[in-house]
Amino acid sequence: MTRDEREVAVRVRGLRKAFGARTVLDGIDLEVRRGEFFALLGPSGTGKTTLLRLLAGLERPDAGTVLTAPRVTTVYQEPRLVVARRVLANVTLGLPRSTRGKGGRALAEVGLGGRERAWPATLSGGEAQRVALARALVRDPQVLLLDEPFAALDALTRLQAQDLVAELCARHRPAVVLVTHDVDEAVRLADRVAVLDDGAFVVDRAIDLPRPRGASSAASDPAVLEHRRELLARLGVAPPSGQASVPSDRVALPSGQADLTSDRGVIA
Repeated sequence: MTRDEREVAVRVRGLRKAFGARTVLDGIDLEVRRGEFFALLGPSGTGKTTLLRLLAGLERPDAGTVLTAPRVTTVYQEPRLVVARRVLANVTLGLPRSTRGKGGRALAEVGLGGRERAWPATLSGGEAQRVALARALVRDPQVLLLDEPFAALDALTRLQAQDLVAELCARHRPAVVLVTHDVDEAVRLADRVAVLDDGAFVVDRAIDLPRPRGASSAASDPAVLEHRRELLARLGVAPPSGQASVPSDRVALPSGQADLTSDRGVIA
C-alpha cells in the first residue's frame, strides 16, 4: 500500500442509492484524504445528507462501495444534547469515565473551559454547537462529517464558529466532509468544493487559496470571487448580464426540507 493510499480516509466507488422509484445518488465516486476539508453544495433533495448518512453507516447503498477510516463522527445542525446531563457528561456520553479529563480538554479547545457542570438549557445556540463539536473531537475522529452545523446560528456566531472549525480541523487533521447550502462558507473553509445535482457531481473544484481566510478579505479577493462565480453558475445562480460577479454578501441556497433519508467498509 502506497503512502497516498494510507492517507485516504474516505473512498466511495460507483455509489448508487434510490428511494422507491427515485434515484438520489447515481454512480458517485469520491476520495477524501486525512487533513483534507471537502465541502458539498447542492439544492435541497439532491442527496447531500443521504451521502453523509451512507458515510456514517446509517444507510445501506444499493450498489457500489463505501469505505472509511474506522473512527467517524458527525456534527448536525442541531446540537442534540441530552438536557438531563451536564455539559461534560454530554461530551463524554458513552465513553469510559477515564475520558473525563480528555472531555475537559476538548471543552477548553472550543472555548468552554470552566463550563463542564453547566446544564444545556443555560447555553446559547453557539455554545451548544461548540459542545457538540467537543463531543465529536473527544472521540479523535479520522473522518468528521458536518451536516450544516452552522445553519441555525446568527451571522456573527456563524463566522466565529467557522473560524473555530477551521482552526480545530487544521490542528486535528481529520478528513472533513461538510454539507452546506452556503457558497461563501464552502469557499472559506474547504480545500475542495463539489456540487451535487441529479444524483452526480457536476463540479469538483479545488480551492487553492491561502489560509487563514478571513471573511472581510474574501469579499474583495478576485480569486475568491471567481470561485463564487463558478460555483453559483453551476448552481443555476448567475449574475446579471455584464456583471463580473455576484454581490459579496453571503449567498445561501434555499434550505427547504432535509434530504431523503449501510453497510460501510473500513479503511485500515
